[in-house]
Amino acid sequence: MIKVGDALPQATLQEYSEVEGEGCSIGPNAVDVSKAAAGKTIALFALPGAFTPTCSAKHVPSYVQHFDDFKAAGVDEIWCVSVNDAFVMGAWARDQKTGAKVRMLADGSGDFARATGLTLDLTGRGMGVRSNRYSALVKDGKVATLNVEAPGKFEVSDAGTLLAQARG
Repeated sequence: MIKVGDALPQATLQEYSEVEGEGCSIGPNAVDVSKAAAGKTIALFALPGAFTPTCSAKHVPSYVQHFDDFKAAGVDEIWCVSVNDAFVMGAWARDQKTGAKVRMLADGSGDFARATGLTLDLTGRGMGVRSNRYSALVKDGKVATLNVEAPGKFEVSDAGTLLAQARG
C-alpha cells in the first residue's frame, strides 16, 4: 500500500472536460499523473464510485464547498479519482457542479487504484474492484499525508480533515 513519502504511481488517468457552449466537450484526455502532479500541491481524494450515495451527498460536495479554503492553504488543484470511465466522471462533474474547482479523473480500468494498493473488492455487490475511500495531500508528486477510510466509513477522507492537514 502507498504510504507517506511515496511518489504517486506511474499511471494515466482520463479526464472529460466541459467547455463553453451547449454540448461542447473535450475529451476524454489522458492525464499523466506524474507530469500533472509535478511542482504542485494536490488535494487528492478517491472514492468507490460516481453517483453513489456517500460520494455524491458528502464527499465531492465537501471539496467543492472548501475550494477557496484549499487555495488559501496553498493547494494548487483538487483531484477526485474513481474507478469509472471518463464519460461517467464527466457526467458526474456536471451533476455535482464541480466546474474548475475539482478535476474529476477517471481510473477506468482501476490501474491507479491497484498501483496504490488501495482497492476495495465490491464484486459481491456487482460493482467489481473499486478504489478504497481515502484522501491524500500530495506535494510535487509525493504523498505528504494519507487518510484511508475503514470499509463503509466516511470519517477521515473528508475535505475538513485534509484541509486541516494542508494548513498544517
